[in-house]
Amino acid sequence: MAGNIINKIKFSPVDIAERRKLDFRAGDTVNISSRILDEKGKYRLQAFEGIVLARKHGREAGATFTVRKVASGVGVERIFPLYSPMIDKIEVTKKAHARRSKLYYIRTKAVKDVRSKMRSVTSQEEEIEVASARHADASHAGGEKTAE
Repeated sequence: MAGNIINKIKFSPVDIAERRKLDFRAGDTVNISSRILDEKGKYRLQAFEGIVLARKHGREAGATFTVRKVASGVGVERIFPLYSPMIDKIEVTKKAHARRSKLYYIRTKAVKDVRSKMRSVTSQEEEIEVASARHADASHAGGEKTAE
């Protein structure tokens, strides 16, 4: 009887190499699509998007990560196993730089405070591009003045 139950449940194999290559850290915003068994006995995908609070156990078989989001004014946290076959895909929607590896202090902070603490990696890259463009413009403008 137990063998029949095990044979009925079919999971897609997890691409371990792909999951190992995922580069997300505490502070990043991720979107996780996980499979949920509904009342009819069928699987459906459920999305969970939030900030990664912590990653534990590196890339080993028992690695987990904690994701927090605020839904209807209530903070919701879920702990996902990295190599779970119930996770369909993990997308990193926003990279951020945090000074800590575990961001448990976010639980007590307001959302506005958290945003100000996190530095968006993309905005830093844009600032560097703008600064380099200004520097290039200044050097070209300076060259024209000396030529006159």
